[in-house]
Amino acid sequence: MAGDLLIQNATMVLPDRIVDGDLRVVSGSIQTVAAGGGLVPSSSEMVIDGTGLHLLPGAIDPQVHFREPGQPEKEDLGSGSRAAAAGGVTAFLDMPNNKPVATTRASMEAKIASAAANGVTHHGFFIGATPNNVADLQSIAGMDGVCGIKIFMGSSTGDLLVHQQKHLENIFANTGGIIATHAEDEDRLNARFTDFSERTDIAAHAEWRDVECAMIATQRAAALAKDHDHRLHVLHLTSGAEADWLADNKGDLITTEVCPQHLTFDQNDVEEHGVRLQMNPPIRYTEDKETLWKRLKDGTIDCIATDHAPHTMEAKALGFPNSPAGMPGVETALPLMLTHAIGGKCSVSDVVRWMCAGPAKVYGMENKGSLIEGYDGDLTLVDLETRRTITDADVWTRVGWTPYAGMELTGLPMWTVVDGIPVHKRTPGGSFRGEAIGAPGCAGRALRFS
Repeated sequence: MAGDLLIQNATMVLPDRIVDGDLRVVSGSIQTVAAGGGLVPSSSEMVIDGTGLHLLPGAIDPQVHFREPGQPEKEDLGSGSRAAAAGGVTAFLDMPNNKPVATTRASMEAKIASAAANGVTHHGFFIGATPNNVADLQSIAGMDGVCGIKIFMGSSTGDLLVHQQKHLENIFANTGGIIATHAEDEDRLNARFTDFSERTDIAAHAEWRDVECAMIATQRAAALAKDHDHRLHVLHLTSGAEADWLADNKGDLITTEVCPQHLTFDQNDVEEHGVRLQMNPPIRYTEDKETLWKRLKDGTIDCIATDHAPHTMEAKALGFPNSPAGMPGVETALPLMLTHAIGGKCSVSDVVRWMCAGPAKVYGMENKGSLIEGYDGDLTLVDLETRRTITDADVWTRVGWTPYAGMELTGLPMWTVVDGIPVHKRTPGGSFRGEAIGAPGCAGRALRFS
């Protein structure tokens, strides 16, 4: 489905400048970007007054865990897509560590069908690698809705793990597309486990899953990519050492990402908030956070992803080390990064480059990520003037909590538009949550990847 829409009087964040004006979407595609405005409404199109708002391309979240199939109490594709839309995210890429794990073409087809029926955003999916499913990985080559192969090089959550060299060589040598890696070294994790098995303080998490654990895996994956001339994407970069090494060694084959939580929190926040900030790889130290910002700004890091990985508060309440690793974030990432921009950490154009154009470029999403005539009409209108404090009660994710509870944010999306169809809106002075618009399946398509 596609819509006709005219947005007037908005401050438009274009690829090369920020200008006031109008933007028209016809049959789901951007037809006209009019700096200075002046577009006259037609009788067939919806009109939104963007006065006082910034118009951005819809954000793209290239790493979420929407927990379908198997764990609907945490999230499913419908609830996750709604949460994404509430946060100005118009497309997501979902991970395969489900119950059962998504490692076959049939599992990909089932997830794509569910997202089409129950979601309101564009969607793509990773197929999971195992030590012996190369034939399955080959079977999805060129398939619409499948963005790449996910390899867990270190055990995290779920049942996927590939860490033996012969199995990694087989995958890199005999598949195409993008391989995305969770880069932690399994042998180092296992060797160090007994040293930390009796610790119940949350600081032990980052000490056990240390920088060396991440560096070994990142360097190993990079060597495999170069040996086999294979595109590699290093997921959720957490350490300054990795970022510095990639600045000198990534070349053209390798891309990487960072999560907003690793740009926002450090060891002091982990001590204060405990298991709410427990994730894999862990939130690290102040110096890591600052280096990640540096490498994001200089282009070493290609894009931002949330690693939205919801767990219930009942599970988190088990306390470290028994609590699961992961946190929700798909609906807060854009406001959080825009809050950083308004605070002077970066610019609004930087945020658009990292959260819209960046993921589209990494994964080869055609006609996405920018306000350009002919591109898809995926848009978000955000309010950069108002600041509001978020609480657990404000979120759409099914687990009902956010690691950013108590933080004052700006950049709240007032309208989220998918292919010219509004799917979420807020009103000035209205609730933080806003209103979901349209029935499940009213908007969104399986993404195509070049």
